[in-house]
Order: sequence, then C-alpha cells, then structure tokens
Amino acid sequence: MTDTQAQPPLARFDITAEQISHVVAAFYARVRQHPVLGPVFAAHVQDWPEHEEKIAGFWRNAILRERSYSGNPMRVHVSREDVKAEHFPLWLELFHDVLQTELPERTARQWGALADRIGEGFRTGVVAMRQPKDQPPKLF
Repeated sequence: MTDTQAQPPLARFDITAEQISHVVAAFYARVRQHPVLGPVFAAHVQDWPEHEEKIAGFWRNAILRERSYSGNPMRVHVSREDVKAEHFPLWLELFHDVLQTELPERTARQWGALADRIGEGFRTGVVAMRQPKDQPPKLF
C-alpha cells in the first residue's frame, strides 16, 4: 500500500477501497452465473452497478469504517421471501472463492472471517424473523 493509499486509522485490516470494489464486482459477476443464487438476485436487482456500489459501501463501512453505507440489510434479506437460510452457505462459499482468487491470502482470510460472522448473522436472522410467533425458537 502506498502513502497515497494510507490505511484509515480504524480499519479492521489492510485493504483499499479499490480492492473492495474489485472483489464486490468479481463476486457479483459470479453470482449472476450461479444456478441457485443467480435467479434469486436477478429477481431483486435491476441495476447491477448501483447494487455493487451499495454493497461495496457496506463493506467499506464494515472494514474501513468509512460511514459509506446506510441501510438495513437484515430487513432487506428477511423481506425477500425467496431468500432462504440455505442460500447463505452457498453465498459464503462463493464469496470465499472470490476472496482467495482476488486478494492476498492474509487479507482473504481476514475478510472471509468477517463475512462468515455477518453471513451467519443474516442466516440466523432470516430463520428467527420468519418463524411463527407462537412457536418455540428454532435452535441451530
């Protein structure tokens, strides 16, 4: 990383905003080709460049702490009936593949660990928020 790309002081790990955007674009290029995830995303994303920029903002916020994202991703995932808990392991597997292909090993591991925590939170939230209120909690 050059001096002109100085790491933000609160960044979780060493990565640039440009690398984040690159990974997000590479990931969604693969999502569009995925036999299970592709149709789910296609049903909800009409403007891929806009979606990719929004998600890159999410990751810049999560990793670089840029304050570049505003939204409620849990609400978005829960409100999409065709987004299923079983999609999250597929999403994470594909995301890890892209990270390992596009980034240095250490950075890929660090971002992958963060993605695992976030993805598991979304998966758990989708299950919990969709279960009937009068039934006992579904344990994982």
